[in-house]
Amino acid sequence: MELNNKLRSLRTAKGITQEQLAAEIGVSAQAVSKWERGMTTPDISLLPDLSVFFGVSIDELFGLTEEKEYDRIQNMLWDERLLTADEIWRTERWIDEKVSAGYRAADCLRLKADMYNHLARAYNELAADAAMEALAADPKCAGAHAELNEGLRGYVPDWNARNHYKLIAFYKDFVKKHPDDWRAFMWLLDNLLDDKRLTEAEEALRGLEKADNTFRSPLYRAKLLLAKGEHEEARKLFDRMEKDYENEWVVFFEISELCVLDGDCESAIEYMKKAQAKQQKPRFADTYEALSQLYEIAGDYDSAVAALEDELKLFKEDWGFDKGETADFVRRNIARLKKMK
Repeated sequence: MELNNKLRSLRTAKGITQEQLAAEIGVSAQAVSKWERGMTTPDISLLPDLSVFFGVSIDELFGLTEEKEYDRIQNMLWDERLLTADEIWRTERWIDEKVSAGYRAADCLRLKADMYNHLARAYNELAADAAMEALAADPKCAGAHAELNEGLRGYVPDWNARNHYKLIAFYKDFVKKHPDDWRAFMWLLDNLLDDKRLTEAEEALRGLEKADNTFRSPLYRAKLLLAKGEHEEARKLFDRMEKDYENEWVVFFEISELCVLDGDCESAIEYMKKAQAKQQKPRFADTYEALSQLYEIAGDYDSAVAALEDELKLFKEDWGFDKGETADFVRRNIARLKKMK
């Protein structure tokens, strides 16, 4: 049942007039009339008052099941670049209510984290755009460099500001409690390697090897070898992995990343092409994004644009969409690259 019909049904069931409902929640009778005719909808700030007055949840007002509302929020985060204050407020309130009620608590809290990170990414991008405009207006605007760097998550020169000690401490404790969680070991290893805490990384790798017997263990062994400067041994491991896991596209994707870290962009492109060719439908967009970035690093802007245009085709062919923030983000990158050619 749509909102206008739901409001009319609740009001008539309660035996009150439109004027009485209007007086209860502080609006005009004309406003209530327009709601019930579907001409307008109540301001989101009025929804709590309406739900309390009628003794129903906000979900019930909209006729949404918990599952549909969860999916609506997730789709909103995929489709919208920025959210209004009302959308943020409503999402926070719904999630808090569901967590308190015991409905999919972990999933709902993960969704809340997704929303906050989504907002942070969107505003970081806007901050970077504003900083670049500031530098175009005045190249001597020194503070704009810091804002640009933060907006695009660039290198932070201060070690104490860029290291991952809090995250590492969390995952060290987490894997002690959950020694069979290979994902946690991977997150721990990534952050230890980034901070060059290699002795601890060796210990964490042993934990991963116990928790997982797939390509992940040799992959992280290769990462550790590169971090130690043992490039020849790492390359030998690449070759073995390519043979042992020839049908795992993600292995070639990860080796491509390691080649970049080893300063070999040419090999990285070739491995990424192999990863792309090995994917089965529905394919993920990661290889297209990565290829575009690799081509841009190599100065081949035409190929970088082509990779992103192929990504847009993938969205349509494999996932059935070509609109929303996911696609718009790619289009913004295409426009940026075309300006650089």
